[in-house]
This record gives sequence, structure tokens and C-alpha cells, in this order.
Amino acid sequence: MPTVLSRAVSGVLFTCAGQRVDIVTAFRRAGARTLATDLNQLAPALYHADAHAFVPRVDDPTYVSALQALVLEHDVSLIVPLTDLDHGVLARAKDRLGALVLLPEPDVVDALADKWLAHSLFVDSGIGSPPTWLPGDVPEDVEFPVLVKARRGFGSRGIYRCNDQRELEFFLDYATEDSMVQSCCRGEEFSIDLFCDLESRCLNAVPRTMIESKGGESIKGMTIADDELVEVGRHVSETLRLVGPANVQCFREPDGKHLVTDINPRFGGAFPLPTAAGSRYPELALALAAGERPEPRLGDYRAGLYMTRFFGELVLTAGPSGTLEPFAQELPQHS
Repeated sequence: MPTVLSRAVSGVLFTCAGQRVDIVTAFRRAGARTLATDLNQLAPALYHADAHAFVPRVDDPTYVSALQALVLEHDVSLIVPLTDLDHGVLARAKDRLGALVLLPEPDVVDALADKWLAHSLFVDSGIGSPPTWLPGDVPEDVEFPVLVKARRGFGSRGIYRCNDQRELEFFLDYATEDSMVQSCCRGEEFSIDLFCDLESRCLNAVPRTMIESKGGESIKGMTIADDELVEVGRHVSETLRLVGPANVQCFREPDGKHLVTDINPRFGGAFPLPTAAGSRYPELALALAAGERPEPRLGDYRAGLYMTRFFGELVLTAGPSGTLEPFAQELPQHS
């Protein structure tokens, strides 16, 4: 597989780094100088970057200015958000941050953050999506089972399967967040990890099976050769004008139709699998930040790779200034 060539990027800033050690280290291996930020000093990804910094909460009025200062201090050319938490803030501040932000326009970000708005966007854009209703609009003859879903839930939180009317009424009353009701898909579920350039051209799309998930995150899966799913990823991402990484979750129904349930405009939880398959998404991101225009290579990945995840840990000790530092025997090994 050909190497994606790009000029050196001075720095890549990761927001809400959390546990995404896999992404931070992949960019470092691709030649980037990495700066990870988070609110929590126990976020392990901080200590796998070349440098790290603590920032305010994403809803703090000084959040953007704190990132601006870090961009200048560390000569950052690329900002990669690693969770959904600050997407809305960053999408609206792209012109002020002084570095390329891998996010689509704010209206798309806002819609994808709300499952009801996302469903409406899919339908309006001609993208297949399961029948979905607001609680007061569920038809009397709705076919069970259905799902009660929190509109702004993530990680499978706030999702309840209802097998009859009694359960539907119970979970709508039980739910503490604004919810919607969605028909259960009957086919097999797939995820498509894709990457778009600044013109929303899909540069590649890697479909995978969902063998096992926990908390909404894939822990076992396999890359598959499936031209139909690659085309679903391309069509959906280019229709919605996505920019940068995204993860499309869909079902292939018994009649062959593909129904999209969620799109996350960020690197997916199973990022190591498309990376191992040769997606080269970090290299593509660095190329965009360097002003290059890589050509699409749809379908250029290795199928038949399995991923199975396990827990890892990092031991920290108090440093001389009261900060935390990796314990000497546990320092991440960088090549």
C-alpha cells in the first residue's frame, strides 16, 4: 500500500483526550508532534503524548481561548477532537483557533449530536433510517419491539428495548432525558470507519462487523470486504458534507436495504482496527493540515483482520511540583 506523503506538521492538538491512547500514539507514529489536553489529570492519553496540558471544562467561556493559547505556544497546525463533548464549541470556533479543525459545519455537528435531529437529517437527505417518532407521535399500531433512546445519549446509555405497549409506557416514563422511539432493525449491524477531506470527498471507508460491544464501544470486530458498505459510507459522508473522520453505524435489513442509526463525526471506538487494515487516517489528516489534497482510495484496505480489546493501565506518581508523572517502570515506550 503506497505511503501518504506529507510535509512535517509542527503539532497536533487532541481535545478531550481521555482514554484514547490508541489515537494519540497512532498520530505520533505517523510523524506528528502530539499535544493532548483534558480536564482530568488522570486521563491516560495525556501521558502518551509528547506534551500535555490541562484545560477548562468545554462549557467554560475560556475554553476556546485556552486552546488558542496552546495552538500558539506549541505551533499547532491540526486540532483533533476525540469525543463528542466539544464538537459544537469547536465547530463554531474553527475560524478563531488558528489551526485546522477536523469537523463539519456546526449545523451538521448539532444534528448528529441529537438522535432525533440526526434521523430527520437522514430522511431529508434521502438516507435510509429506521422509522422513528417523538414520544407523543408513536402510532397506536406500532410494531414491537421498539427502542426508547435518549436523544443526546452516547455509549448505549439511555437505550431501552420495549417488547410491548406496557414496557414502552414504562420506559418513556422512566427515562430522565428527552427521548425518542425507534423501530428495532432486524438485520445485521455494521460500522463503517471513514475519512473525508476538506471538500467532503470520502478518501476511504473501512467496514467492519460488530462481534461484541460494551457500553456502546466495539471490543471485538472484523474488517470485511463489502463494496456495498463502502458505497454506503461514501454516499452518506459526501451527502452530509462530513469533514475528517466519522463512524457510520448501520444495519443491513433482510430486504437488502441499509438503515443508518448513528453517525459520529470523530474517530470511532474501534480505531485500531481500520488503522491496522491500512486506512492511514492519521497520515491523511496530516496531509490535509499540510495543505495537500490526497486522492480517494476507496476500498484500499485489508479485509479479514480481527480486533479483540483488553484493559490496559498506566501507573502514575506525584512529581516534584505536585503534578502526576508516569512511574519510571511504566513509561510508554516510543519508537
